[in-house]
Amino acid sequence: MFSSGYLIFRRQGTLQFLLMKHAERWDLPKGHLDPGETKQQAALRELKEETGLDPNQLWTDPTFAYSHRYWVSRRSSPGTQSLKELTIYLGLLQYDGEIHCTEHLGYQWWNWNPPHSIQSQTIDPLLQSIAAYLSNAPETRAILGLA
Repeated sequence: MFSSGYLIFRRQGTLQFLLMKHAERWDLPKGHLDPGETKQQAALRELKEETGLDPNQLWTDPTFAYSHRYWVSRRSSPGTQSLKELTIYLGLLQYDGEIHCTEHLGYQWWNWNPPHSIQSQTIDPLLQSIAAYLSNAPETRAILGLA
C-alpha cells in the first residue's frame, strides 16, 4: 500500500508548517496513489483535494523525499495488517491561500521550532528528518528563510 503527501511550510512572521486534524490525531495532507500516478503526482493531487491549495502556488524541494514504512490495520479485514509505505515531500507556499478542509475536522499551522512532539508514528519522525536535512541544506534553509 503506497501513500504520499506534503509537509507544507509558510512564512507568517515565523516559519510554520501545516497539519490536518483527525478525530484522534494530527496528520498531513496525503493519500493513496491512483493507478498510473507517480508518488509526487498523488501528493500534489491529495494536497489540492484535502486543502484546496493550488499546487501551482507551491515550491517543492527538489532533493527532499521522506520515506517511512509501518504496519496499519486493514479496515476491510479486521485483525489483519498491511505494510504501508509513505513518501512525504517538502513544500513552501509562495503566497497564502485559504485552506478548505474536505476530509479533516480542521487544520493548524505549527511554528517550526524543533524538536516537536506531536504524533509519534509518522509526524515526529518526519519532523526530525526534516530538521536533520535542513542542517545540511543551505539552499533550502535560505528559501525557507532560515539562513
